[in-house]
Amino acid sequence: MAATEPTLAITRLFSRKDALNESRLEAAHEPASAAPGEVLLRLDRFALTTNNITYAAFGKAMQYWDFFPTGQPQWGHMPVWGFADVVASGVDGIAPGERFYGYFPIASHFRMQPGRVTARGFYDAAAHRAKLTSAYNQYTRVQNDAAYAPELEHYQMLYRPLFITSFMLADFLEDNRFFGARRLVVSSASSKTAYGTAFCLRDLDGIALTGLTSARNRAFVEDLGCYGSTVTYDELASVPVDEPTLYVDFSGDESLRARVHAHFGDSLVYDCFVGSTQNTGFLRDLHLPGPRPEFYFAPVQIRKRNADWGPQEVNRRFNAAQRRFIDHARDPAKRWLALVEERGFEAAQARIARLAAGSGAPQEGYVVVVG
Repeated sequence: MAATEPTLAITRLFSRKDALNESRLEAAHEPASAAPGEVLLRLDRFALTTNNITYAAFGKAMQYWDFFPTGQPQWGHMPVWGFADVVASGVDGIAPGERFYGYFPIASHFRMQPGRVTARGFYDAAAHRAKLTSAYNQYTRVQNDAAYAPELEHYQMLYRPLFITSFMLADFLEDNRFFGARRLVVSSASSKTAYGTAFCLRDLDGIALTGLTSARNRAFVEDLGCYGSTVTYDELASVPVDEPTLYVDFSGDESLRARVHAHFGDSLVYDCFVGSTQNTGFLRDLHLPGPRPEFYFAPVQIRKRNADWGPQEVNRRFNAAQRRFIDHARDPAKRWLALVEERGFEAAQARIARLAAGSGAPQEGYVVVVG
C-alpha cells in the first residue's frame, strides 16, 4: 500500500474588493512537496501600512489583484511585503530553508514558479504574472542582499517598498528640475512615503518644502524636521503664492486638489499625483485650472535610471539612501517610528480594517508575525 503523501494546512486571508475593511480566512490542505519547477514558501512575517490599502484600492485599475488571483470575483488577495522561507523546492539553485524578501499574498504558504534564478534571487515566472509590472515579481535572497541585516527586518518590510517610491520620486523631480518650481507642497505629509521623499530632498538649495497635514498630525510632521514649514489643510490659504509651486499629492483628496489649484493659480507649475488610500476612482478629470495632474509610477523612473546608470548603480544608490533613512528613522531620539508587532491572521484582519478606516497613527509601524 502506497504511503500517504504529507500535507500542509494552509491559511489564506482574502479581502472583499469593494469593502476593504471586510476580510475572511480560508483554510485548505495541500501537498507539502513542490512540483518540478515550483517552490513552496512559508510566509514568516510582513508589514501592514496604508500602502497595502492603496494596492487594494487600486487593485483593478493598476492590476494589483492580478498578482495573486483567488478565482473568486468578489474577493482579492491583498499583496504585502515581507519575508518567507522555502519549505520545499523543485528548482535547481533554490534550497529548502533559504529566506527571501518580496511581494507576497497574505497566506501561511504559497507556491511560485521561479525563473531567471541567480545568486541574487529569482523572478516569479508564472504565466499570469508575465504581463504585470516586473518590479513586483522579483524576490531577493537575503543572504546575498547588500541591504539586508537580520535586526532590520521589520524596518525593511515597513520602509523599503515605500522608500523606493520616495527615493525614485525625489530623483524624478530632480531629474526634471522640479518643472521650474521653487516650492514643493506635499499633502499627507505625515505618511511614510511623503516624509521619505522629503528626507531625500531636505538638503537641496533653492527648494522650499511645505508639508500639508491634519491638525491631529501637525506636531508629528513638525517634529520630523524634513519640511521647512508645516500647515494644516485649513491653513492652505496662508501659503504664499509668490514662487513657482509644485504640488505632490499623496492624499488623492479631490476637494483638496481643487483648493490647491484655485489658491496657487498661475504659480502652480506641476501637479504630481503619487497615490491615495481614500480615492479609489483613480485620476478623474476635474477640469481644474492650471496643469493637469500627472500620475507618478515609480517603476517608470526605475526603468529610466536602469538605462541611464545601470541596475547595479541604481541598487547601490538606493541601498545607501535607504540605510541612511532607516538609521535615522529607527533612532529613538528622533521619535519617528514606534514598532507595533502583532501575531497571526486574526490580528492582521483587525489591523487591515483599522487601516482601511484611516485610523493608523503616523508614528506607528505595524508588522505581523505569522507563526
